[in-house]
Amino acid sequence: MRALVTGGAGFIGSALVRALAKNGVPVACLDALTYAGNRENLSEISEMPDFELLEADIRDVAAVGNLLRAFRPTVVFHLAAETHVDRSIDDPARSFETNIVGTYALLSEVTAFWRTLNDAEAEEFRYLQVSTDEVFGSAGANEDFVESTRYAPNSPYAASKASADYLVRTWAMAFGLPVLIGHGANTYGPYQFPEKLIPLMTLNAIEGRNLPIYGDGTQVRDWIHVDDHVAGLRAIAERGQVGESYIVSARNPLTNLDVVRGVCQALDAIGDADVDHAELIEHVADRPAHDQRYVSDPIKIESELDWHPTVSFQEGLVRTVTWYLENTDWWEQTRDRYDRIRLGLGQAAQ
Repeated sequence: MRALVTGGAGFIGSALVRALAKNGVPVACLDALTYAGNRENLSEISEMPDFELLEADIRDVAAVGNLLRAFRPTVVFHLAAETHVDRSIDDPARSFETNIVGTYALLSEVTAFWRTLNDAEAEEFRYLQVSTDEVFGSAGANEDFVESTRYAPNSPYAASKASADYLVRTWAMAFGLPVLIGHGANTYGPYQFPEKLIPLMTLNAIEGRNLPIYGDGTQVRDWIHVDDHVAGLRAIAERGQVGESYIVSARNPLTNLDVVRGVCQALDAIGDADVDHAELIEHVADRPAHDQRYVSDPIKIESELDWHPTVSFQEGLVRTVTWYLENTDWWEQTRDRYDRIRLGLGQAAQ
């Protein structure tokens, strides 16, 4: 395998890049290094001979085309995206530009490159679209998402990712590009930018700030540790059937309130023992169009690709909280890009 990873300096992307590089896979990372991208996420592999990082936007077709021809990947993992629902509510156009227009530009260049390959190389080649369970909308009380669940996105972010998925399917049908799609559950772990729930609550609690929970906090999300998510993406790329999609879930549905309480309990145990961090929990106005429930059934990837999660939520949460406690320098340098104020009130969109 020779892997090109777009968005490879972000949270999930950098975990994938690190895992591939440490397993001897030559990796090229393409990242625009926007607010959530960080070279420090790749520092431990930056000197490896079979790793390279190109700072470029996926909409820069010249840069993408040159990288494809020079590096000659056998698989493209497409993770470059605007990923935060709140930011998509405040600035929908940014999500659409990156997630839809960017995916179109990447698909066009990848297809042009794929057509230059000989028969054996073309047969081996794969394009993996890293999607989300949010494209399915909100699950019913007794419903679990499966790969055939109808798309019903409810946020600009989810709509942009759904649109990107449709583009990928179109490129497979119209142009024959060998594609795969992975629908990841809510992912957590080290190096996650602190706009997302678990790092935001962790860092606020460390500093004694309030822990804002949208609405009553009963919204359910399906959680997976980033190491398990990355292993799932590798299984799809290596063993998945071309044209198929796979849900990557660890079967950990929890309410937002329970997750935040878990963060507090972890900090009580391994942080400042004299502080009851749960006292910092504060309920605030709910997010517009807030999906109530995401729960996914990963039976397809488990049975067909023999992939299974290995990190329990309790273990993963303790490991994650510990990482943030021990890596103050990493998250301190994010302050100039995000001061942890409330986003996503929808007042910017007209």
